[in-house]
Amino acid sequence: MLNCDLGAEEYIVEELKQMPKVKNAHLTYGAYDVIAEVNTEEQKDFEKAVADIRKLSRVVSTMTLNVIN
Repeated sequence: MLNCDLGAEEYIVEELKQMPKVKNAHLTYGAYDVIAEVNTEEQKDFEKAVADIRKLSRVVSTMTLNVIN
């Protein structure tokens, strides 16, 4: 889940959709502006994908929820 600069929501979603490990990205209403679904086989790949998302310009903060099967 991401918070971004005011007005950057659609830009962030489009950037996320270009990232190979991001399965889905959607605009949201509420405490967060965008939700992204990251899908990887290995934990290290997940961590790299999250780090890359956090580096995107106009991303202010993130909340990561790691689903465990």
